Amino acid sequence: MKVILKADIKGVGKKDEIINASDGYARNFLFPKNLAVEANNENMIKLKAKQNAIQFQKDQEKEEALKMAEKLSKILLKIPVKSGENGKIFGGVSSKEIAQGLETQYGIKVDKKKIELKETIKTLGMQTIEIKLWEGVIGKLKVDVRAE
Repeated sequence: MKVILKADIKGVGKKDEIINASDGYARNFLFPKNLAVEANNENMIKLKAKQNAIQFQKDQEKEEALKMAEKLSKILLKIPVKSGENGKIFGGVSSKEIAQGLETQYGIKVDKKKIELKETIKTLGMQTIEIKLWEGVIGKLKVDVRAE
C-alpha cells in the first residue's frame, strides 16, 4: 500500500515522502499513530500543493538574496578603528563589527555567522569580504578599515 508519511520515521522514510508499506504495518501502526495517510488522489493533490508552496517560498527567498547581493556589491562599508604606527590595529575587526556597521550605516541586517572571515582583519585598508546569503548566492562587500 502506498502511503504519505506525516513525520520522519527512522528506518522508514522522511516527512512528505511516498513509500510502499505493507497493509498491516500501515493499518495497525502508521494510521492509528497519525504518522501517515493513504496516498489517494485527494492526499496526493494536497502533498503536491504543499510542495509547490514550499518551492515558491524558496524561490522568493533566493530572489531576495540575489537582490541583497547586488545591493551589497555597491556598498563601501567604512569602519573606523584605533591603530598604532605602521597601520597596525589594536585588536581587530570581526564579523560582529561588520554586521553592526552594516546595520547602523545602511540599515541592512546580516547575521554575523554568514559573514565569511577566515580571521579578524588586523590591517588598515580596503578588503573584499564574502557574505553567504543563500545556497549558492554569495554577496561581496567592500570594507574600508580606517584609523580614527
